[in-house]
Amino acid sequence: MEQEQFVLSVIVQNRAGVLTRVSGLFSRRGFNIDSLTVGETENPEFSRMTIMATGDDYIKDQIVKQLGKLHEVRKIQLMEPENTVTRELMLIKVDARNGHRAEIMEAVHVFRAKAVDFTPKSIGIEITGEASKLNAFVEYVRPFGIIEMCRTGVTAIGRGTSCLATGE
Repeated sequence: MEQEQFVLSVIVQNRAGVLTRVSGLFSRRGFNIDSLTVGETENPEFSRMTIMATGDDYIKDQIVKQLGKLHEVRKIQLMEPENTVTRELMLIKVDARNGHRAEIMEAVHVFRAKAVDFTPKSIGIEITGEASKLNAFVEYVRPFGIIEMCRTGVTAIGRGTSCLATGE
């Protein structure tokens, strides 16, 4: 079977230890997490996990089944790419000492990013979008020198009226 990246949205109870149990489940089964974001939902009793992983249909099915066995898990949804909006946040610090400040700032403009820190030696940039956009930005600024970079991982929400509600 063909391996492909997929995104799961999981509603869990917002309490200590849940993240450990979810990540432990992946570890015990030998599944890798490519990306994981967690945040409180519109209801503070629940958190939403967005998990990106790679695998075939069997692995997807196993992950969904195993997550469903955890007491704190309320809902699980495999996010279909064509019906999902995905975004990622990246903060990146680029070397601006070699006279490339104008080129870097033009890239910030073209990629609809934002300069969030400006020093004589570097420019700190915030950029959001799909992973492909962030990857393209990284490749563009790499020749100038990347000093530091951090990415949040993917977060996702269904398009239109599709909703992963937090109710029981």
